[in-house]
Amino acid sequence: MYISDRDRLAAAYVAGRRDLVNHQAHSMALERRDDLLETGVVLDALALCHEQGAYLPRPYQEISRQLPEPGVELRTDVSDVADQLVRHDHCHGTSLTGNIPPGLEEGCTDTERDAVRAYLRREWLATRKFPTGD
Repeated sequence: MYISDRDRLAAAYVAGRRDLVNHQAHSMALERRDDLLETGVVLDALALCHEQGAYLPRPYQEISRQLPEPGVELRTDVSDVADQLVRHDHCHGTSLTGNIPPGLEEGCTDTERDAVRAYLRREWLATRKFPTGD
């Protein structure tokens, strides 16, 4: 958000223009959602280039000098971004496909991580305008 945009938003708030403030807040939420979707889809595509496998535990604490395999790190990173999208959609009601999975918690399972990734993919595909063939 640019300084001039923030100034206009502050002025609208001071003037009691809740309609403008609410509209701007909703626009900012949609922009954040777009950023999460784009980042998540790129990470997911990279993760899919590696063999399927497990994730790093949540929370992850590095206890040795041995680095995890890149695919494991990518799968973990994309599930974390997908979790942010899930939490965003729960909070703002911005899901396009519905059936939002729960957010990830400490000790979550690989199946729960797979579910938030699948949700990210469904939401991304819903934003694309593919011909239906009808």
